[in-house]
Amino acid sequence: MSKPYLLYLGNGRKMESLANLGERFESWDVTVDRHWAYNGEFPDSLDGYDGIFLSGSPHGAYEDIPFIHREHDLIAEASAKDIPMLGVCFGSQILASALCGRDQVFRRDTCEIAYKDLPVTEAAHDDAIAADLGDSVHMFVWHNDEVRGDHPDMVILAYSDICPNHVWRYRDTRAWGIQGHPEITKAQAPIWFEENRARMEADGADIDDLKASAHEAEDAKTMLTRFIDVVKGNA
Repeated sequence: MSKPYLLYLGNGRKMESLANLGERFESWDVTVDRHWAYNGEFPDSLDGYDGIFLSGSPHGAYEDIPFIHREHDLIAEASAKDIPMLGVCFGSQILASALCGRDQVFRRDTCEIAYKDLPVTEAAHDDAIAADLGDSVHMFVWHNDEVRGDHPDMVILAYSDICPNHVWRYRDTRAWGIQGHPEITKAQAPIWFEENRARMEADGADIDDLKASAHEAEDAKTMLTRFIDVVKGNA
């Protein structure tokens, strides 16, 4: 019996980030087909995929860039085919833009950057990927762009004090967005913070404080493992 087949769209300057999430997915017994979307690399067809993961990016979902337009089209096609999807950071934003409208992503006046306890909504308790979160979920968040939280097709699953939409689902489908970074481990976090020191400091962060706050965010990671369970169930 073949393993479930996951399409991994890399939207960053490198195919994968420090988190090496593709390798983690593979360790959970799925086959990962990597395509560097940022570099214009997309599959010829969505046939055969049991799920799709959309990574972060330095770009905004509203930018007029060929790969972003093409990814919008791919998301719309995948939604029509009911292929499960999960987007993280930019991945969440482009998912919202493609499914709910290009006006759903905007540039914040200030950056939200910190480890935060995000309150979880009632809707999360019976959600396929958020059911293990309890009343709140702790994870690192870092974003200047944001997905609006008042669209009727968005089911909000978690939020923060200054961002009404941190985790969401599209209608009652199998498409989810996570604004924060559940993929980063406690060991990876200080390395990531140092690699991005200049950008994070420009966004108002104290790197030493972030390093001291580094956390495994185990509960947040259950959304990743539960998504893979959805993908396996679709195989």
